[in-house]
Amino acid sequence: MTVQRIDPGGTIGILGGGQLGRLLALAAGKMGYRTHVFCPDTDCPASQVATHHTCAAYDDMSALGKFADTVDVATFEFENVPSSTAVALSETVPVRPSWKALEIAQDRAKEKAFFAEIGAATAPWRPVNSLEALNAAIKDVDTPAILKTTRMGYDGKGQVRIDDPSDAESAWNSITANQSLDSTDTPFAVLEGFVKFTSEISVITARGADGSVVSFEPVQNVHRDHILHTTTAPAKISATTAKTAVGVAERAAKALDLIGIVAVEMFVTSYGGVLVNEMAPRPHNSGHWSLDACQTDQFTQMIRAICGLPLAEPLRHSNAVMTNLLGDEICDIAAYYADPACHVYVYGKGEPRPKRKMGHVTKLSAKRHA
Repeated sequence: MTVQRIDPGGTIGILGGGQLGRLLALAAGKMGYRTHVFCPDTDCPASQVATHHTCAAYDDMSALGKFADTVDVATFEFENVPSSTAVALSETVPVRPSWKALEIAQDRAKEKAFFAEIGAATAPWRPVNSLEALNAAIKDVDTPAILKTTRMGYDGKGQVRIDDPSDAESAWNSITANQSLDSTDTPFAVLEGFVKFTSEISVITARGADGSVVSFEPVQNVHRDHILHTTTAPAKISATTAKTAVGVAERAAKALDLIGIVAVEMFVTSYGGVLVNEMAPRPHNSGHWSLDACQTDQFTQMIRAICGLPLAEPLRHSNAVMTNLLGDEICDIAAYYADPACHVYVYGKGEPRPKRKMGHVTKLSAKRHA
């Protein structure tokens, strides 16, 4: 398939206006592109740096049509944009990655089935759509386990831990509160068994319009309260494990027929194997370190891919530790600015509420050679 190249001077449409959209718009601006953000929030972080901003609901088809007329290509900065929005947009303008990738990533059951299809292992899991099904799943998966809604869950939202089968009813009531279960054909939730792992890692892979595939090296992640706290590059894993992890991410990119980037989060087991946790076909929090420690970063790579430009080799020139600044942690930012090894990013959000991602800081150190 021939994909028309979009040269600098063109306009990139971004569905979503959060910090990922902001950093994507900044990368596009450096490369000579204009950006048009579509987001229902009046003062979203991305709108502060984009060329244009349409403030409208994602299901406002009239506003979406006008938005489509102004852009040469569209993408999304988070996967909870309705897939129907991406489908409607794709009738007028290229959407990269495709709405099909978005549809898989925003549904945990479809996502796990996808990884099974490409031969990537996951934790044991079962689809669940009733309390009776949950009880049956617990017998298969055992406890402790995590019950997660299939859609709209991130940073620990939409999930509850089950430590004993007797917790099933309260857990089910917790995640289904005020929800209407319209269909028994579509799982409302999945039950995931716990896995023993030594570390959490992620790999970000880019696939270009010409089918070329390039990956950032695996990084090691530490979460607190289900929110990413730090990312360390490089990950402290064996070369064999790193190769396996990169292989999983690259198989996913190819199977999705992706034009863009995908981040795949994985668990490393005690024997060095990897189990897929989830994926995101967009820039990812665990890739922020690349802004300062690589020859090219995840946002620039994303722009290259969706515009049909050649991909760059994302070689790491420094070691890095990226730390998210949540809530009031942004108030201590002066100390980071005083450290010449630190690179500070503030997202332009308002009130620093608890667990709200206000910014991040990446501290670099010399790359050590074996």
